[in-house]
Amino acid sequence: MHDVTAQEPKLLVHLKAARNTVPVPRHWCFKRKYLQGKRGIEKPPFELPEFIRRTGIQEMREALQEKEDAKTMKTKMREKVRPKMGKIDIDYQKLHDAFFKWQIKPKLTIHGDLYYEGKEFETRLKEKKPGDLSAELRVALGMPTGPNSHKVPPPWLIAMQRYGPPPSYPNLKIPGLNAPIPEGCSFGYHAGGWGKPPVDETGRPLYGDVFGTNAIDFQAKAEEEEVDRTPWGELEASDEESSEEEEEEEESDEEKPDETGFFTPADSGLITPGGFSSVPAGMETPELIELRKKKIEEAMDGNETPQLFTVLPERKAGAVGAAMMASTHIYDMSTTVTSRKGGVSVLGGDSQGVEVALAPEELELDPMAMTQKYEEHVREQQVEKEDFSDMVAEHAAKQKQKKRKAQPQDSRSGAKKYKEFKF
Repeated sequence: MHDVTAQEPKLLVHLKAARNTVPVPRHWCFKRKYLQGKRGIEKPPFELPEFIRRTGIQEMREALQEKEDAKTMKTKMREKVRPKMGKIDIDYQKLHDAFFKWQIKPKLTIHGDLYYEGKEFETRLKEKKPGDLSAELRVALGMPTGPNSHKVPPPWLIAMQRYGPPPSYPNLKIPGLNAPIPEGCSFGYHAGGWGKPPVDETGRPLYGDVFGTNAIDFQAKAEEEEVDRTPWGELEASDEESSEEEEEEEESDEEKPDETGFFTPADSGLITPGGFSSVPAGMETPELIELRKKKIEEAMDGNETPQLFTVLPERKAGAVGAAMMASTHIYDMSTTVTSRKGGVSVLGGDSQGVEVALAPEELELDPMAMTQKYEEHVREQQVEKEDFSDMVAEHAAKQKQKKRKAQPQDSRSGAKKYKEFKF
């Protein structure tokens, strides 16, 4: 009704009818602000769910609150400084069962069912059935409530007898209209009377078995009027679809093998005849296939494994040498192994020689420059072999002096701490 001049009304209807769509909230076109009408209404306090209320926690907390209110300011402040625990003595098993045994799912709205102002005051029609009068409705109409309340007719019965049953509920049975009245009741317009039964000129009931006598006839009439319940919304297949289906059927018929005749063997060239091997001549399957590279490389080199390292014999040195950071372990370099290719020493060979590191470009130096380089290297080695024992002794003496200075201070501070400490 808000968009009567829409350019695409069918699209609008399609969008509204789509599954899981949520409507625009209805207050979009209202002049007054949202929830403006709820300002005067007093909001009821929150009620705990029934399964929590059954534990009795509410009463305990209320009693505790009363005690708190009765306390003076002094006691309240004292309790703030030294709080007491365990004021509410509740059985935790009962509390656990309340949540994990007796918990009830709260009432939730379905998807897209938005809240609007005054929704909670509307009647929930899912809980009500037509024809059943609730206790609240009976009180509102001035009808009695209790065990014999069904014997009193509703006030709209006389109007229904005059104008007919409600057309929205054709199968609804209403006593005094199309169903018999309760036992011990009578027709008439007196107090508690059920009015006048609706009958035609011959005295036959108009709408149903109001007297409770011709039940079989009415049942037969109802059976005659039964509705045809076969599906009616089936779509008729269009010509294009039917032709496509026929083509698919023909294709599937062609693909199906002819199971009636004999088995046709395949071309003789494709079949491997029994008794012959499928492997070509001269190619036999080896017993063991080696896939590792190492074995193949060994076979190519001539099964000789190259020696990757040499274990040097170790000797323990009794006294630490003149060196500053000398080691107690010494390795014997005399037993070095010469490599397989040529007689070159692997780890240095001759212990008498002097090793001189040369850069590639220094290899082409003249003999004079070579000797100069050698002399420099020898001088460096001599400096390294100098005696550092006096430096070591001096360092040790300094360390001892430092320790001696630190000791009396520690003892004094310890004594002071001991005096200050109290139980």
